[in-house]
Amino acid sequence: MYNIRMGIPEMDSFWTGLCSKVSSGTANKDETILHRKLGKALSNLSQNPRHPGLESHEISSLSKRYGMKVWESYLENKTPKAGRIFWVYEPNRMDITIIGLEPHPEDKSNAYNKITLSSMDDPI
Repeated sequence: MYNIRMGIPEMDSFWTGLCSKVSSGTANKDETILHRKLGKALSNLSQNPRHPGLESHEISSLSKRYGMKVWESYLENKTPKAGRIFWVYEPNRMDITIIGLEPHPEDKSNAYNKITLSSMDDPI
C-alpha cells in the first residue's frame, strides 16, 4: 500500500480546504463531486498506481522539466476538460505525492506547458 501525500503548499491547502467544506456541509455541488472523485482516485492510487481506471502514464515533458518522473492519472474520462492528477513517487519508494490537479489540456501542441506543480518539501 502506498502512502499518499499532498504537495505543498497548493495541493495540501486545496485538499484540506475541500475536505473541510465537505465535512462542514458548506461545499457546493461541484466541490462535493470533486471531493468524491478525487477521494476515489486517491484510494485507487494508494492501492495500485496502475489501477485500470486511473490509466496512469508518465508525462515525459513534465518529467524532463521537473527532473523526475511525473505521472498523470485520470480523475474522470470522456467529459469536457476531464480532471487529471499529477504525481510522483517521492520522497520514498512507497510514497506518492500529489503535485497537481488540472483539467485535461485541450491544446495538444503545448499541452503541458501551462501546468505548474506543487513542491514535495515538508513544511517547516
